[in-house]
Amino acid sequence: MIISSSPLRLYSPASVTRRQRFRLKRFLEGVSLWLSVLLMLFVHPLYAEANEADNVGQLHFVDGQGQWQEPALVLDSEFDIQVSGLIADTRLLRSFRNTSDQWREGIFVFPLPEKASVYGLTMKVGERTIEGKVQPKETARRTYEKAKQAGQHAANVEQQRPNLFTARVANIPPGETVSVELKYQQPVQYQAGVFELTVPTTLTPRYMPGKALSAAPDQWQGGWAVPTTEVPDAGAISPFTVNPGDVADDSHRAVINLVIDSGLPLESVSSPSHRLATSQDGQTFRVRPDGGEILMDRDFVVRWRPVAGLEPSAAVFHQSWEGEDYLMAMLVPGESGAMALPRDLVFVIDTSGSMAGESIRQARDALQAGLGTLTPRDRFNVIQFNSQTHSLFMQPEVATGNNLARARQYVDRLRADGGTEMAPALSRALEGGGETEDGARVRQVIFITDGAVGNEAALFRQIRQQLGNQRLFTVAIGSAPNRHFMREAARWGRGTYTAIHSPSDVDGPLQALFSAMESPVLTDIGVNWPGQKAGQESFPRRPGDLFQGEPLIHVVRGVPATGQLEVSGRLPGGRDWTRTLDLQQAAPATGLHRHWAREKIDSLEDEAKVTGREPDEAGLTELAVQHGLMSAYTSFVAVDSTPARSSEAPMESDNLPTLLPAGSQAGMLRYPQTATSAPLLIALGLVGLMFSLAIVLLQRRAFS
Repeated sequence: MIISSSPLRLYSPASVTRRQRFRLKRFLEGVSLWLSVLLMLFVHPLYAEANEADNVGQLHFVDGQGQWQEPALVLDSEFDIQVSGLIADTRLLRSFRNTSDQWREGIFVFPLPEKASVYGLTMKVGERTIEGKVQPKETARRTYEKAKQAGQHAANVEQQRPNLFTARVANIPPGETVSVELKYQQPVQYQAGVFELTVPTTLTPRYMPGKALSAAPDQWQGGWAVPTTEVPDAGAISPFTVNPGDVADDSHRAVINLVIDSGLPLESVSSPSHRLATSQDGQTFRVRPDGGEILMDRDFVVRWRPVAGLEPSAAVFHQSWEGEDYLMAMLVPGESGAMALPRDLVFVIDTSGSMAGESIRQARDALQAGLGTLTPRDRFNVIQFNSQTHSLFMQPEVATGNNLARARQYVDRLRADGGTEMAPALSRALEGGGETEDGARVRQVIFITDGAVGNEAALFRQIRQQLGNQRLFTVAIGSAPNRHFMREAARWGRGTYTAIHSPSDVDGPLQALFSAMESPVLTDIGVNWPGQKAGQESFPRRPGDLFQGEPLIHVVRGVPATGQLEVSGRLPGGRDWTRTLDLQQAAPATGLHRHWAREKIDSLEDEAKVTGREPDEAGLTELAVQHGLMSAYTSFVAVDSTPARSSEAPMESDNLPTLLPAGSQAGMLRYPQTATSAPLLIALGLVGLMFSLAIVLLQRRAFS
């Protein structure tokens, strides 16, 4: 009998496997082709979005291959600073040199000290000098835009944050230089017997929380960030951040000349940020960076210490301006007491991407130093935050040897990555308002961060609402931290602010901080100037507690240099404390009226925040204009009346970048267009892979 083998071959295991393979190939081919079609539909809006973003004025920074090209403008800066007593007066000259063959507009976002009072603007074009004027912000913008379109040389400087400003210079001729001179003053910081002055030169890119707004961006916003629900002006406070090699070899350099006349014999002048060259003439010191100009990639910090035993305990300064008297008093209480109560100490450390590099190492060292101050009577916790918040313990634990060992290991393993979602970390650190079960503990929070956030105002409100009876101390990390946020967060938190400038600078400032945390020197402070009416015009209106080594600085308008100033308070243990100052001993000073106006503006804005209402914009504008100050509502503008550029000649805009802060890692670089095209390139790569897979499968099918 002959039996056909066909049915057997049809149902053999080999034939079943081949059929399964065939069906699998057909299935994969279909899936690949459908995925390719879907990805093409996905890529199209990305391509359109990339094209739309590419048209927002930054094309000259990127060549046809998408590579960075250095800006056509070369930026030079020169700082001339004169310190007299407690006020530093600065002349800052910014020069924009056009190296291209086209007319240019230069736009530069830059930092100034957080308490800077900008009071003068001068534009220099060749031999001509044009004085700027203070105008309401929108009026100044219109004045500038009109002059820009008319081909006139023009300059505009406006405030984005109390420590962040934008300069615009229109119609810079090819091959020529236009300079803008700013004049500003700032109070000199004094704490624990040391004076300190900071000159910011760059900034750390800030994290912008919230959802992107769909509205079209403002034409005056030209940064790497898009406006969000929490930071609607993100585009105005996010200048591109590049390496020094990405700009011209002679660009982004600064010359700094500092003259210190403190009225006291000085023991030493030093800097934690730069090597110094100093010379002395009596009690006057002349200071500059050793080697001349510096790269604008870190803050320039100078400290000077009076001769031992001659540290100031009190000082009064007087100025007459436009028929009004202005007085400034500084008082350093000399008594303190040790804290008797145990503490709940919560350490909060920023581990976001902006802290990568040297900053996270400094932050870990600072936290380890804080752990070393704990005693078995204390309880503690460690909270880290980036895009997420994580606690070492569920609640503060007793500072036993075992718990401290766990904490030290935990801190050593911390690495920096992700976003700066600060609000959840603040909530966890401040939860409970500082109330403890036995009521016999003091709760203190130490916040260690670079402050690189754009939603400062919302965080200040959160601190005020959640603080309760605890205290918040801030430690600024990095070569260019957001000092405005750090100082104001500590003020709203009834604590103190400390800055760490370099790895070698950790021990001194932290030792002063931990000593101050042991107890306030004075609480319930009252300041009484002669005359009942004066109290309404003295600032700050509600002085906070004073910690060890921290001075009380008060300024008043309308009080002549006669009579006595009385300051009262309560010492640790409940003892009353009173001190009087003879105002007839006041030393002459300049700029006090501007300092008073700045303090009043800050006070009025604080009152608006506390009450949840909008600030009195008209009143604040009038006050700033009266004293010739830049503010959130006023700007400086200067216009040359003679047109320079014809209407036929085109003009391009350069949004000049800032330099990456020293010690930061490359992940903090912010180049134009890099974020826009990344999703597009990824999607195109996936499309290519899917098409390649489909083609391979079809080829195998054809030849199988």
